[in-house]
Amino acid sequence: MIQLGIETLLKEQVNLLKGQRVGLLTNTTGLDSRFRSTIDLLNADPAIYLTALFGPEHGIRGDGREGAAINSGTDPVTGLPVYSLYGETRKPTPAMLEQVDCVVVDLQDIGVRYYTFISTLSLVMEACMENSKSVIVLDRPNPIGGVTREGNLIEKPLASFVGMHPIPNRHGLTIGELAQVYKFEFGLDCPLTVVPMAGWNRSMYFHETGLSWVQPSPNSTGEDMALLYPGMCLIEGTTLSEGRGTTRPFEVVGAPYIDSTHLAREFNRLGLPGVLARPTSFVPSYSKFEGKLCRGIQIHITDRKIVQSYKTGLSVLGLIASMYPTDFTFRGDDERCMFNLLAGTMRLRRMVLANDFGSFFDECQEVCGAFSRKVAPYLLYQVQGGAF
Repeated sequence: MIQLGIETLLKEQVNLLKGQRVGLLTNTTGLDSRFRSTIDLLNADPAIYLTALFGPEHGIRGDGREGAAINSGTDPVTGLPVYSLYGETRKPTPAMLEQVDCVVVDLQDIGVRYYTFISTLSLVMEACMENSKSVIVLDRPNPIGGVTREGNLIEKPLASFVGMHPIPNRHGLTIGELAQVYKFEFGLDCPLTVVPMAGWNRSMYFHETGLSWVQPSPNSTGEDMALLYPGMCLIEGTTLSEGRGTTRPFEVVGAPYIDSTHLAREFNRLGLPGVLARPTSFVPSYSKFEGKLCRGIQIHITDRKIVQSYKTGLSVLGLIASMYPTDFTFRGDDERCMFNLLAGTMRLRRMVLANDFGSFFDECQEVCGAFSRKVAPYLLYQVQGGAF
């Protein structure tokens, strides 16, 4: 089993926090390998002065629905103030940081650009830079590995909370490595310390860590969901159901008008690596098509090491758009509609409608190669066998 950043901190680097008023950005994933809460561990340590808690999307206890505003308040266990960074503000205010010298960050990212925890990290670093505070990131695994990168970069006019910086959809970094990229490449020049893991290597997927999956958010159901998310999340920008309100969000896609057998057959004919589709049906308990029977497919991973998750998701969308041109639609038509914000480019929408991606995926490979060279100085872990 690997040693998490929180465990490294308490075993070897607790002096980082001595004499500091500590704020903690965390949620239900802030745990050590024995499921002890980072909140409780820091609050119980007499050498650490914990003064405030900060919560990302879904709240510090992880019970808020996606997109739902979370109120600030008081933690009933510790009595500490809890400042929501997904409510009236998404960036800590000077008042929130008044009783804080450093902000410790302990969050489980899932390795994908859209996931808003890494946007919250960015805004925390920006606020700390502006208010002369420091940031300490307790590192955690990238659950879908640190070798493969997929996708395109965000174009500046489409920067948003689901894509603040020009990083690929599947970024291949840990949250600690991302923090270093934010500081040294994107100008968030706050005092930064990353407390590393021990025993993690870049080729590991989450099931290889020896850790148990704790859902970072209500629809982050496991490693397969996370691996498909770089492509399947784009479904959120359409009127198709991405499976919210089911037990398999982002693994299924459907709508009442789809012939599931036909769609599965056409998808499998594409021969995409590491995945197969199975006809399925489902009734979402909330979100799109709530209470209505949807037909579609479930994407099953047959070999996670070769899955091209971004291409998989876009191929699903292109197929459905071509098979059901009068039914398939995007959510919104303006330039900053949800699909464009997720995609990070306005040209991808046209490709989906035409079911023709041309040289786009080859271009993505070149972009990811350049990104890999840019971030190489900030990598903290090797691949199995010793090379980066």
